Amino acid sequence: MDLRVGVVTDTPLGPERFLSAYTTLRLGGPAGTVTTAVHTDEAVGAVRAATASGRRLLVLAGGSNVVIGDDGFDGEVLLLRTRGVEVTGEDASGVLVRVAAGEPWDDFVGYAVSSGLSGVECLSGIPGAAGSTPIQNVGAYGQEVAHTIEAVHAYDRRADEIRVMTPEECRFGYRTSVFKHDDRYLVTAVDFRLSRSGDSAPIRYAELARSLGAAAGDRVPLRQARDTVLKLRAGKGMVLDPEDRDTWSVGSFFTNPVVPAAVLESIGEAPNWPGADGTVKLPAAWLIEHAGFPKGFAGDGVAISGKHTLALTNRGSGTTTALLDLARTIRDGVRARFGVELHPEPVLIDCAL
Repeated sequence: MDLRVGVVTDTPLGPERFLSAYTTLRLGGPAGTVTTAVHTDEAVGAVRAATASGRRLLVLAGGSNVVIGDDGFDGEVLLLRTRGVEVTGEDASGVLVRVAAGEPWDDFVGYAVSSGLSGVECLSGIPGAAGSTPIQNVGAYGQEVAHTIEAVHAYDRRADEIRVMTPEECRFGYRTSVFKHDDRYLVTAVDFRLSRSGDSAPIRYAELARSLGAAAGDRVPLRQARDTVLKLRAGKGMVLDPEDRDTWSVGSFFTNPVVPAAVLESIGEAPNWPGADGTVKLPAAWLIEHAGFPKGFAGDGVAISGKHTLALTNRGSGTTTALLDLARTIRDGVRARFGVELHPEPVLIDCAL
C-alpha cells in the first residue's frame, strides 16, 4: 500500500471544476477548487489544512453515492485517488487485507476472488471506492461490508489523529454508520478479514440462489458467484456503462423502509422481511411500482431506470433539481398510497429532498 508523502495538486479551474465530471449521476455544479490526493498523507494534510482554516471541504472518491446541487459546492473538493491492496496477516480465522480508501471497490473484489479470498464476492460490480463502503455499510445479495470489516483507519478531524476503529465503534446499521452525514472522519483505509477458500460464503439471497441453481446456505465457486452477481446487476443497470444511461444513477435511490408490523397489516399482501423488535422491512421497489411509478417513469431529463425501479437516472439532459423533483413525486406518492415514508440512500450535498 502506498502511504508515501507527496505534493497535493490543485486541478486547473477549467471544465473539470464541474462536479458532474466526478459523479456517477453526471450531475453537480462547479466547485470552488478541486484538489487531488494520490497518497494518504496528502489527503490527511488537505483535510487538516481545511479544518484549520475553516474552509468547507467535500471529499469525493468514486462519486457513486452522492447527489450534488446544481449550484455546486463553494468550497474545496478533495478527490481521493489513493491506491493499494496489502495482505497484512493470516491466521486460523482468516486473511487480513488492508485496502486504501481510494482503491476502486470492484477492483478489490476482483483481486479477492482471483486470490481465492471469500467474503466480498457478492458485492461485485458495485461502483465507488473501498473507503466509501463502510460509510454506507454497502450491501447486496446477502452480504454487507460490515460482515467482513475488521477495522477502519480514519483521520479524526476533531482529535487531529489517525484512529483505528473497531466495527463496534463504526456503529454499522442498515446502509449507515458513524461516518455517514458527519464529516468528522476521513476514511483512509479499511481492513477486511476474508476466508481463504475457493468457494463463496454461504448464499443468503434467494434471487442469487435461484440464478446459481443453488439452495440457501450453499457455497459455490467464487468465480461463479462473482460472474452471476455481475450478470444480475448488469440486467438491472447497476454496473456502470458510459453508453447506457440506465446506469447514470447512484444505484438504489431509496432505502427499503423498516416499519412496525402493523403497517404491513394495513398494506395487505406485500413482500417483506422480518426485522428486529416487531418490525418488518418492505421493498421500496415494490412500494414505488404499486404506487403508480413504473420503470421508465420520466421527469424533465430524468427518469426511473428502465431496468430497475429503485434507480433514478439522468438521461443526459437532466439536472439535480429535476432529479429531486422526481424523487419527491415518488416519495409523496408512496406516502399517499401506503402511509410509508421513503428515505434517500445517497448523501445529498447542497441540495435537499
